[in-house]
Amino acid sequence: MESRSVALDGPSAAGKSTLARRAAKHFGYIYVDTGAMYRCVGLYALWNKVGSVDKEGVLSLLPEIRLDMSYDEEGVQRMFLSGQDVTDDIRAPEISTYASDVSAMPPVRAFLLSAQREMAVKHNVIMDGRDIGTVVLPNAGLKVFITAEPGARAMRRYLELLERNVDVTLQQVEREMIVRDKNDSERAAAPLKAAEDAVMLDTTSLDLEQSFDTLCRLIAGRFGI
Repeated sequence: MESRSVALDGPSAAGKSTLARRAAKHFGYIYVDTGAMYRCVGLYALWNKVGSVDKEGVLSLLPEIRLDMSYDEEGVQRMFLSGQDVTDDIRAPEISTYASDVSAMPPVRAFLLSAQREMAVKHNVIMDGRDIGTVVLPNAGLKVFITAEPGARAMRRYLELLERNVDVTLQQVEREMIVRDKNDSERAAAPLKAAEDAVMLDTTSLDLEQSFDTLCRLIAGRFGI
């Protein structure tokens, strides 16, 4: 049977990763967090003291980067960079800026694109990111663009960081989110935007369970499961 693919796109902290992870577990699909891949590239640049906008410096590092992923007992994707589990490290606030900057570099996107597409060929996947439905999986069986108002997204990300004991203020999170939204939407390479055939899902006024139920209905309805 041909593999089924669900493409979830949307801005930072709209809830797409949480929803994708839960839906993948619910349907028995593979969850692929593409944003984590870009964060790993950004983290590797930081490790090597290369600036996030130093294109030549970042590109010189690509041949050295070894990315691996696995899934723990809860189905959570664990990211390994050069053999080191960096799942938590890549969620630091400064890595968000690095991820946004390196993802605007076409060679970085090409470096990761083939791996992302190969996963969708071999497995039933739910893949989230910012250009999944438009670039990575343009023929995905279902495309959903998940969004929420900026204030709601900033609060969600702030609470998430507090749970991880990250020393950050809500104002800092809001500022960084505004910058990243602008960078992601205006970049020349695969900007953040909804695919023309994507279903829009605004989670501003929905709690997690309501958002999850809505997404599951969309997936079940599209694939008849």
